[in-house]
Amino acid sequence: MNMKEYIDEAEAALLHTYNRYQIVWDKGDGMYLYDIEGKKYLDFVAGIAVFALGYNNKAYNDALKAQIDKVIHTSNYYYNIPAIEAAKKLKKISGMDRIFFTNSGAEAVEGALKAARKYAFLRDGHTDHEIIAMNHSFHGRTFGALSVTGNPHYREAFEPMIGNVKFADFNDFESVRAQVTDKTCAIIFETIQGEGGIYPATQDFIKQVRALCDERDILLILDEIQCGMGRTGTMYAWQRYGVKPDIMTNAKAIGCGVPVGAFMMTEHVAQHSLTSGDHGTTYGGNPLACAAISKVIDLFEEQDILKNVNETGAYLYEKLDALAAKYDGIKAHRGVGLMQGLECEEAVSGVINKAVEKGLLLINAGTNIIRFIPPLIVSKADVDNMIAIVDACFAELNEG
Repeated sequence: MNMKEYIDEAEAALLHTYNRYQIVWDKGDGMYLYDIEGKKYLDFVAGIAVFALGYNNKAYNDALKAQIDKVIHTSNYYYNIPAIEAAKKLKKISGMDRIFFTNSGAEAVEGALKAARKYAFLRDGHTDHEIIAMNHSFHGRTFGALSVTGNPHYREAFEPMIGNVKFADFNDFESVRAQVTDKTCAIIFETIQGEGGIYPATQDFIKQVRALCDERDILLILDEIQCGMGRTGTMYAWQRYGVKPDIMTNAKAIGCGVPVGAFMMTEHVAQHSLTSGDHGTTYGGNPLACAAISKVIDLFEEQDILKNVNETGAYLYEKLDALAAKYDGIKAHRGVGLMQGLECEEAVSGVINKAVEKGLLLINAGTNIIRFIPPLIVSKADVDNMIAIVDACFAELNEG
């Protein structure tokens, strides 16, 4: 079948919850994806910050194939070696103490929220505890994750959400403190807001919130689903600040394409929250997913991924700064490492669509921000190629 025929079949069979680009993928290799007609696209999306190691990484593929030949799934009634190894490696790179494997980022957030409420329940026996989240945040589409997502548009059709959630302003400590009561059990935010516009937490904000949590026995939950696993130049973005969360959520690049996530916690929280029967999952922590995590962590070290993120991320920042200075329609540039954004005066769909025509994949973060989240193997030459295309797109739109 041709491209149109495949798309027609998809539209006849799939629930229409996505406005997809008119592309059907065939394969990927390195920094590139290829559609079924053979057109080549430079990828600065990485499956929404998932494919950190790029496409068709032989060592990664071989590890998954080897595990498939052994066993894919056994359930959590039993132990399995890949889960044990993956948990050990995650503890080492994160500094956290206990791991619970999930199937997605949204599920990781669900587990984190449950752990926080159980912690507070065991502390005082009450069930009316409150959670403070941030405006313009994004944590997922399930009910719990959606309840702490600070965008009313995402929530309004699905009300009522879970109760006792308050919203404060990101990077405004006084806004957070004003929401704290004796019922507050947790404060949750993304270390770097992704969907909300590529806003990193400020040093003062994250340290002040950490101190407030320590003072009031409130759990700090940091969402590292998009900004974690090396994307900012440290394994987790919070490590840049010297501030450790009580609970952390992780997904996306943790498995580099295999659907897997995790929430992690300190030993103190683990000993005073979820116990046997409180939480579970059929697929979470299965041998295939955990073999992926384990190999990803190995390859990060073997390929010195963090060094590349820091070097190429700095180069990307320099090039995007120059682009922002060139066009009046670009009003701001921000981000860290290989998680950066250009904020424009108008909607960016025109630029992104033109880029797709020219063989470059980009996505937005909100209607007027272009998000740059390439695979972490991206080179300076790839950045140059991307900048040339984006420059041409802006120039053509300005001429029009």
